[in-house]
Amino acid sequence: MSAHANETASYQPQTLEAAIQQVWQDQKVFEVTEDPTKEKYYCLSMFPYPSGRLHMGHVRNYTIGDVISRYQRMLGKNVLQPMGFDAFGLPAENAAMQNKVAPAAWTYDNMDYMRNQLQQLGLGYDWSREVATCSPDYYRWEQWLFTKLYEKGLVYRKLSVVNWDPVDQTVLANEQVIDGKGWRSGAPVERKEIAQWFLKITDYADELLQDLEQLEGWPEQVKTMQRNWIGKSTGMEVEFPLVESIDGFDATLKVYTTRPDTLMGVSYVAVAADHPLAKQAALINEPLAQFIEECSHISTAEADMETMEKKGVDTGLRVRHPISNEVVPVWAANFVLMGYGTGAVMAVPAHDQRDFEFAQKYRLPIKPVIRPADQDSVDVSEQAYTERGVLFNSGELDGLDFNAAMDKLADLLGAKDLGRKQTNFRLRDWGISRQRYWGCPIPMIYCAECDPVPVPEQDLPVRLPEDVVPDGAGSPLAKLDSFQNCTCPKCGGAAKRESDTFDTFFESSWYYARYACADNDQAMLDERANYWLPVDQYIGGIEHAILHLLYARFFHKLMRDVGLVNSDEPFKNLLTQGMVLMNGAKMSKSKGNTVDPQGLIEKYGADTVRLFIMFAAPPEQSLEWSDSGVEGAHRFLNRVWRLVHQHVETSPVVVACQSNEGLSKEQKALRLKLHESLQKVSDDIGRRLQFNTAIAACMELLNALAKFEDDSEQGRALMQEALELLVLMLSPMVPHITQALWEQLGQPGLVLDVTWPKVDNAALVQDEIELMVQVNGKLRGKIAVAKDAEKAAILAAAKAEDSVHKFIDGKELVKEILVPGRLVNFVVKEA
Repeated sequence: MSAHANETASYQPQTLEAAIQQVWQDQKVFEVTEDPTKEKYYCLSMFPYPSGRLHMGHVRNYTIGDVISRYQRMLGKNVLQPMGFDAFGLPAENAAMQNKVAPAAWTYDNMDYMRNQLQQLGLGYDWSREVATCSPDYYRWEQWLFTKLYEKGLVYRKLSVVNWDPVDQTVLANEQVIDGKGWRSGAPVERKEIAQWFLKITDYADELLQDLEQLEGWPEQVKTMQRNWIGKSTGMEVEFPLVESIDGFDATLKVYTTRPDTLMGVSYVAVAADHPLAKQAALINEPLAQFIEECSHISTAEADMETMEKKGVDTGLRVRHPISNEVVPVWAANFVLMGYGTGAVMAVPAHDQRDFEFAQKYRLPIKPVIRPADQDSVDVSEQAYTERGVLFNSGELDGLDFNAAMDKLADLLGAKDLGRKQTNFRLRDWGISRQRYWGCPIPMIYCAECDPVPVPEQDLPVRLPEDVVPDGAGSPLAKLDSFQNCTCPKCGGAAKRESDTFDTFFESSWYYARYACADNDQAMLDERANYWLPVDQYIGGIEHAILHLLYARFFHKLMRDVGLVNSDEPFKNLLTQGMVLMNGAKMSKSKGNTVDPQGLIEKYGADTVRLFIMFAAPPEQSLEWSDSGVEGAHRFLNRVWRLVHQHVETSPVVVACQSNEGLSKEQKALRLKLHESLQKVSDDIGRRLQFNTAIAACMELLNALAKFEDDSEQGRALMQEALELLVLMLSPMVPHITQALWEQLGQPGLVLDVTWPKVDNAALVQDEIELMVQVNGKLRGKIAVAKDAEKAAILAAAKAEDSVHKFIDGKELVKEILVPGRLVNFVVKEA
């Protein structure tokens, strides 16, 4: 430990930090085991994609987690803080194609580099638990879980409409379609129907919604985003009978609506271009066939659907209104998606803006049937009236409000067997198939004789070959005989493996649990998972508020239902940190506004980088990068270093002050400031997670200590106490310098093994209090009085104060006001 203890003359973070990190490594101080006698605390930051270099967003996320972990450890808890890599995904394939190397080699190299960077930042991870999602030791267990879910009926395969890049021969996620073209190839995207694997997340929709109420430690904003994504709605399924029956189809066209009160205003029904009815009608309707072909080349992304021009074609089909029996046309429209609901919507132009614009374009009737409660009618000549109100123009439903209309329609349509109340969810089943190489192989086998067969447990994992260099033209696995060809486990015949890989959200949906028992090669999880879970504090960017967190919650429930965990939710508390900005914009390589943490660590040391990034803004807000702020953080650490050095250099280290006994007035005032600071820092780090204000309190305390000049025995004992407490308060944020200073102050062992200091409540009790003195409401002076002084004594002292006396001398005193503990105000009659 003494390798750096003598380097007290000047603060040299580079050598000091390396030496202390070596001590941590040699002593394995961050490796933890389960201990039922101690309160556990599991702190987790979202693991990184191994892109090659850490960016400032990483540094912020991981420093927040490290500060919390170190503080909780000092409270005496058994703290787990692990780290790993979210290592599969398309970026590795792209980099591999660019560099003409296998994604595996590129990924493992990056992991080594980033692990070293994380260690240089002094982050206290238990590296013995590291996971890499591209390791067969990891992904074999999600393959195993997939086969169990298949047995339980929670996995299925169906044809699904996808965005297809005809050049790259791959399915594109909605966000990879830009202006209707593939983001990489630039080729016009096609809508294609291919077989995909799905997980039945909709079976858990109600539970995912209800259990949000358990998550009191989550930001309300995130819970609202999840509620909206799940999108539970109560409405009605309504059936419109076909005027003429069509071979192979039911006699009615089903729609789902959340606004059944507008049913009497329906002027057309719209179906998706790829709805079976539209395809059938297109056989004798050339304009419709052309329209369906055109729609096969547009994105299915909801955001694109909102903004694109609304287009449609009359299918020639007609349905009857289920109440009025009026004949209603059926149009194919580009704003209706087959994958949502029934692929058909009832269009009410007077009360839906999208339907209104479509009706205006194609000159379809617009019939208002809802009016405000205080009006006889409603004007829909310029735009739709979309509020709820009172029904009119609706026959026997006139005068009813929304709820009464819903009940009445349920009776009317129910009697005809043409409608019923129904709860729907916006949430769709999770499509997990990806036609990409660098991912976890889906463990299914196809043969001519059998249905798809899951790979038997003893044959797992299905290993991804790691020596493949993709060329961008479809998945290499589909063309690799050595991977594809196999034997059917069921009938023994020749068979082929599934060449699709899992969506990479699959890996990141359960990694938090695997950290608890990463060394288990016999099971996905063991009893250690129930010791550590749920995660006590989860930290990550707000951009993961919906999908990642929703899928992780879903996976946790799946793992619970196959007996792997005994809790309902994975993350007890959630902190979503803001972005790191430069010149008002998010840092990104494409904008050329990034700052490399490595260069800063080499110049200033990791503690300076950590301190700046914790001090610059509250964690949930965006942080504006500032070079001068970094320099300011470095200056502050130098000041702390010099003050400790000056104290220990003056004379031998003394025992720290323990109480107020025998202290002078000035010494008591400093000790009051010290324990007020400790009280605030403890609350800011422990309860509020506001590290910037904790650091600000330490900076204020340092200023007070720098002004304190008292070489008496009591003065030095007080300074010893103050410096020890300042070092302990700063240690979660800047762990290297505080370790060195702790040793300089004559203290043995590791700072992070010291119990977090307790506030001395006696030090907070003030013998004297300071009161403001006003004359006619204007501040004229201050007085110090005993905290239990009588009113008469306080008023007398206030009048005697020189700066006050001159404003009341010789004037008529009208009133004397004392606000206890705060101020005195004399009201005098002005001449």
